Amino acid sequence: MAITRDHVLQVLSTVPVDAKGTGLVASGRLSDVVVDDAGRVMFSITIDPSEAADMERVRQAAVAAVQGLPSVKGVFASLTADRPTGSTGAPPSPAAPGHPRAAAQPKNQRIPGVAHVIAVASGKGGVGKSTTAANLALGLKALGLKVGLLDADIYGPSMPKLLGIHGKPRLLENRVLEPMEAYGLKVMSIGFLVDEEAAMIWRGPMVMSAITQMLREVAWGDLDVLVVDMPPGTGDAQLTMAQATPLAGAVIVSTPQDLALIDARRGVSMFKRVEIPILGIVENMATFVCPHCGQTSHIFGHGGAREEASRLGVPFLGEVPLNMTIRELSDAGRPPVVADPDGPHATIYKTMAQQVWTSLSGGGAARAAPRIVIE
Repeated sequence: MAITRDHVLQVLSTVPVDAKGTGLVASGRLSDVVVDDAGRVMFSITIDPSEAADMERVRQAAVAAVQGLPSVKGVFASLTADRPTGSTGAPPSPAAPGHPRAAAQPKNQRIPGVAHVIAVASGKGGVGKSTTAANLALGLKALGLKVGLLDADIYGPSMPKLLGIHGKPRLLENRVLEPMEAYGLKVMSIGFLVDEEAAMIWRGPMVMSAITQMLREVAWGDLDVLVVDMPPGTGDAQLTMAQATPLAGAVIVSTPQDLALIDARRGVSMFKRVEIPILGIVENMATFVCPHCGQTSHIFGHGGAREEASRLGVPFLGEVPLNMTIRELSDAGRPPVVADPDGPHATIYKTMAQQVWTSLSGGGAARAAPRIVIE
């Protein structure tokens, strides 16, 4: 029997949210419930941030109740401080600085065992962010660190291809996923959980739920660094990361041309606004050297990201050339850092990794989750 939205609502109505026994559906805290063709169920629960600890137990109870239904293949559920459209009885969203809820923060935000979480982000797609994230993670691993890699790009997961990983993660006790492994990295991606050609037609709350679960319901173990490959832009996913975990910093990837740099500025501005340090800017596809004649061409310009980093007062991590070898190795699931560890491209990524680790290890304890103010 195929699972339907009505089946889900019926079972969620039995999950109490308070001492009076008010059901989740009747409480007005439940978002739209989405059930896709593969039997995955997605929803969010509206809370006041100060309720995070208590409502996490409600979320877990709701997940367990839905997972008990026949034909359910997975449940993505999250807590959100945004009021779902059409809900009644839900706490109002903070609307301005000074609102009593504006300064409230969810508690217990650190991921057990993970010392530092960093985001690799870009203002727009197509600038080589995922390739950079994979090689940066491998560069950190080459320093002798314990490293994990989370592919948080829900709409366009790249890590299964970039790292040559096939199969699905194993489900452990308490519905926790065991991360996949490649080249000594612990890896998680939505690409392991859905068909390669499946279109992820998910709304913002569903994306937030998936990212939160991949952060917190994966057996990461002890890690020195968890590298998160972010989706491009400055929307729900980036704010979810800022709220859901204490990011130690962000690396911004851009190509040199003005159009990409405009979006890179937005990325830097967004992370600064939520008080997340910028670990550096990477200029990708900086130079092309013709393999036949040896002539150098600046197809996307040159030096723009370096100048932008200087103007913004943030570190410049280096330039990565536009090179067919990087593309070929990436398509083959063998990133340059592992395929040619002593080669020129691996050296570039390793140098970036060393700079990032120097910033992280010199920064003391992991920072607290930032205060999110909605204006």
